Amino acid sequence: MVSSEKQLLSALIITRNEEQNIQSVLENLIFANEIIVVDSFSSDRTFEIASSFKNVKAVQHSFENFASQRNYAISLASNSWILFIDADERVTPNLKNEIETVINEENKAVAYFMHRTFMFKNKRLRFSGWQTDKIIRLFKKENAFYNHEKIVHEKLIIDGEARKLKNKLIHFSYSTFDDYKEKMIFYGKLKAQEELAKNTKPNLFHFYIRPAYQFLNQFVIRLGFLDGRKGLTICYLNALSVSVRFQELKKIRISKQL
Repeated sequence: MVSSEKQLLSALIITRNEEQNIQSVLENLIFANEIIVVDSFSSDRTFEIASSFKNVKAVQHSFENFASQRNYAISLASNSWILFIDADERVTPNLKNEIETVINEENKAVAYFMHRTFMFKNKRLRFSGWQTDKIIRLFKKENAFYNHEKIVHEKLIIDGEARKLKNKLIHFSYSTFDDYKEKMIFYGKLKAQEELAKNTKPNLFHFYIRPAYQFLNQFVIRLGFLDGRKGLTICYLNALSVSVRFQELKKIRISKQL
């Protein structure tokens, strides 16, 4: 049953040096009633481009971690329903229609999972661990917040029922080897902070076994080899991120002992 009062939607994006994506994603989100970009002082033209859109509220806010940055963006939203999109994600026409339908249903959930189609450059990556990838991107702000203890690959805590949408987000995460490598190294360094908070003491298991397991799990068990060279590249870089995590953790722990 459709709600008698039309629900309004706020689309949120957090950015850092997304000059190559920002215009396309803002044009893709034109259906939202409100669009907010929270930029962490990009060194490229990201903020300038976002600010040029008359229907976009662009602000700059220092980056501490992904969870706190997302929670800050939520605090700026005027509407109850939030659509959180990364700059390298795109909403398909069918997904747009489904979003507008579910937020106006009487017996709706408070949050919705979306599956994502991972794109390697302009070709779909079918395996390599991404075939079951799903994430909550649509939710009511009164019923959700990002867990501050998960500073990367942040987790949304929800109070209420979560359902799953049928249509998928398109995820253009991989554009070039160097770009994705930089992203994985950045994630690895942030994950080191999580390990530090858990008082993890890195050893040979973390330095060698954990990265090797990450690679073999995605490339063999999660069928990355069926993606050919693309799968090999993605699985290698994801394993590199694990290696960076514990090498960075070792550096942090040594520096704190000095």
